Amino acid sequence: MKPELYKIYKETVVPALKVELGLKNIMMVPKIEKVVLNIGYGRNTKDKAFIERLEKTLTLISGQKPVHNKAKKSISNFKIREGMEIGASVTLRGAKMYEFLYKLVNLTFPRVRDFRGLDPKSFDGKGNFTMGFKEQLAFPEISGESADNIHGLQIIVNTTAGNNVAGMALLSHMGFPFRKK
Repeated sequence: MKPELYKIYKETVVPALKVELGLKNIMMVPKIEKVVLNIGYGRNTKDKAFIERLEKTLTLISGQKPVHNKAKKSISNFKIREGMEIGASVTLRGAKMYEFLYKLVNLTFPRVRDFRGLDPKSFDGKGNFTMGFKEQLAFPEISGESADNIHGLQIIVNTTAGNNVAGMALLSHMGFPFRKK
């Protein structure tokens, strides 16, 4: 069974983007390739209990087990050595990605305190969008009692759009609430 957001994308977003962006071929319409959720350990790199709680949080939010990221080089000022685990991330694709995005737009954004919309300047020039959450409590899977440590996480939405205009058009049609410039 196809996720709800995928049906919306195929039935309404693709024809609207084809007209809006002036594309001749339906294969040229931008789409979302993947969504990456990322949490850095910060100063808790040696705290195994904290790392396990972060892993559990990411698993609850995404429905997948996270991968631990290792440092590529040593940085003495931050007490980081090469090969040391410094964060965890999850990459979502396909049906899980569309389900997560649907939940993000319809459940999580309305739960964020003082939410005034997403910053349209958070595009990278190639149509990919990055957003950060200061606390994981905005997600419906995380209850206030179970979260003993409040931490942030980063979400990267990777698209096939070649520029920011096409990327913003795609995400706007998918329901992402952007601030007016």
